[in-house]
Amino acid sequence: MFKALLAVGFAIALTFASAAQTITGQYDCIPAGAYTLCQNLWGEYAGVGSQNSTLISTNGNAVTWQTNWTWANNPNTVKSCASHSFPIASSAPTAWNWTYVTESQGIRADVSYDIWFGKAQSGNPATSASSYEIMIWLSGLGGIQPVGHQILSGLNIAGHTWNLWSGPNSNWQVFSFVISSGEVRNFSADLNEFFQYLIQSQGVASTQYLQAIQVGTEPFVGSASLLTESFAVAVNV
Repeated sequence: MFKALLAVGFAIALTFASAAQTITGQYDCIPAGAYTLCQNLWGEYAGVGSQNSTLISTNGNAVTWQTNWTWANNPNTVKSCASHSFPIASSAPTAWNWTYVTESQGIRADVSYDIWFGKAQSGNPATSASSYEIMIWLSGLGGIQPVGHQILSGLNIAGHTWNLWSGPNSNWQVFSFVISSGEVRNFSADLNEFFQYLIQSQGVASTQYLQAIQVGTEPFVGSASLLTESFAVAVNV
């Protein structure tokens, strides 16, 4: 999944980080204003390397953080995961500005949203309570591919063109919107546009509940420093 976990809360507070805070443990978490920043190195034993994540600042509903990672061995296996979560909404406007401060030659990694739906109003994401995992890949380097296979190309959603992949994973079905070319480092959209497409065109029931929204990087191999200059999301029920 991701390199550092960013979880959204219900209260939106105007706060500023007094000093940068860095976490290094496999599942460490720290408060980050309206969010929670966590490490999520669920696949670290598949490779050799390390990661740390630094909370730089928070301001209202926006947050800035940086993740540094180095991984070797098993280039087709995800080593870690970063994310943020909140309940279902009729719209979810979001903006994410990110960049690679450094990146090694030949890295294999994606930068993406990872969104979870479930049938029940309660339940944790990425468990038996989940029905769907919806990914939005803003970048995919090194020839990596999502779960399943490509089922459509040339979808125009939220001002960009995507290829749609689909396939099963554990207890849930995965839909991945992969940017058709290049990267989107300054992304602004209403995530509900993706949700409505899946409801209208891919048979996802409108009665599903939004369990979580996660954002970050899924590294496979290489070294990089990924800076999120600003991330925000709003939930409108």
